[in-house]
Amino acid sequence: MSPSSFSSLPIDIVLEIFARVPKRSHPILSCVSKNFNRLLRSPAEIHKIRSLLRKDSLFICFVEKTDAQWFTLRRAENNPTENHFSSIDLVFPSHTKQEPCVVVAIGPELFFGSFHPSSTMWVLDSRTLTFRQGPSSRGDRLCRSACVVGSKVYVIGIYTSDDEINVESFDVKTQTWELADVPDDQGWWWSAVAIASLNRKVCAFNFSDNARLKCYDPRDGSCESLGLPTEGKLLCRTGACVMNNVLYVYYARLGLMWFDSEMRLWRVVSGLSHLNKVRSVAMAEYYGKMAFLWEDEIGVVGETKEVWCRMIALERREGEVRGIAEAPQLLGSVPRGYRLQHCLSVSD
Repeated sequence: MSPSSFSSLPIDIVLEIFARVPKRSHPILSCVSKNFNRLLRSPAEIHKIRSLLRKDSLFICFVEKTDAQWFTLRRAENNPTENHFSSIDLVFPSHTKQEPCVVVAIGPELFFGSFHPSSTMWVLDSRTLTFRQGPSSRGDRLCRSACVVGSKVYVIGIYTSDDEINVESFDVKTQTWELADVPDDQGWWWSAVAIASLNRKVCAFNFSDNARLKCYDPRDGSCESLGLPTEGKLLCRTGACVMNNVLYVYYARLGLMWFDSEMRLWRVVSGLSHLNKVRSVAMAEYYGKMAFLWEDEIGVVGETKEVWCRMIALERREGEVRGIAEAPQLLGSVPRGYRLQHCLSVSD
């Protein structure tokens, strides 16, 4: 069926079809025609249908030394406005040490790399909660961090036979590994943590460098600094994610901020002055909105702490981003000794 004849279908049918297309294919689909691009650039109705179909979920991890507890946040059945926070038991292969670990998500799969020397990558199918062993990389490596760029997982680490930073990419489509260009500033990347992909580059924070942020282009190894929201002040970054190619970072002192790539400036997201000034935050896209999670120990008695969430709608217009936050929702509780480590957006 050609794009013109497809577009002649009733809009409700078109939206139902688009909602069933994997999210990772939307960028390709938007290039088919102007009409497809228009529908996918204003996807509110598509997200509503995906919500009813329960296509998306969050995989959330809390860690304590060498232990981890995993949870999912999913839409309730037959109720697109209610979310369920549930503990899950991930049974890692008995002969591998995977917790804590480096983990990223592409589509319905999560990719795990180990802090321990290993050439093995494990892949979790979020629909069945079963692991499979992925192809081995070039050699045993200590994973420092990882990031998804397009359909590739970039792993930054150190081979056990070498003391220098190396980068390998795993192509999900071809299931193959290959070397990528090494970042120009290798010393900076020793203690950097990759957080997101922006403009096909790997963005990372370095807490040894006052939480400064840099972006690394794996195509040529070049790096650029995105600076700091406030130069000269020690800032504690507690959450980051990219939505609609905009980088958002939460600072406990400043609130939720976004990077204006055209003006090369950090700006505060307006309309969210009431957000709690918390210090343990994770953020991820969830049905077109930002899921903003945090821990709260204040007023909680006992050996546990509460986990809260707000859904935030973000709208960019006239040089600003405005946020509209829904009422906070208490998701559940975790032991006090555990810290919020991962919040990954997974979609079918």
